[in-house]
Amino acid sequence: MRIKDIEWRMIYVGSAESSEYDQVLDSIMVGPVPVGVNKFIFAADAPKIELLPKADLLEVTVVLLSCLYNDKEFVRVGYYVNNEYTDEQLRENPPEQVLIDQLQRNILADKPKVTRYMIDWTNPENTVPQQPEQQQSATEQDMMVQ
Repeated sequence: MRIKDIEWRMIYVGSAESSEYDQVLDSIMVGPVPVGVNKFIFAADAPKIELLPKADLLEVTVVLLSCLYNDKEFVRVGYYVNNEYTDEQLRENPPEQVLIDQLQRNILADKPKVTRYMIDWTNPENTVPQQPEQQQSATEQDMMVQ
């Protein structure tokens, strides 16, 4: 049996209210992936600001890394993103109109949230309901391995 490549998608969540504002920033195929610890760099352009609701340009959102095998998601890694003004006065008294050129995006890369999903690795036609197995931070997972 030939193991297929896995797909990674980087998704910027544009609004907590609706997934219609989510933007797939990039998608790559990786593989074949050997068993064990693997590492690669996945970089993408910033989201298109003009496609985001103005009310959601500030504060906290999420960047998701979704991993799929045979078009079925088996792991999702979420990173909180805080969009804020670089100037302290603007942070304390934000203007009515968002000043995009004054914003800074901070990604909490050290505290990812990982969710795993059960999939049938051998039969791509079999549709197993994708229920999260469990959700925990990468730090909690590292502690469990040690």
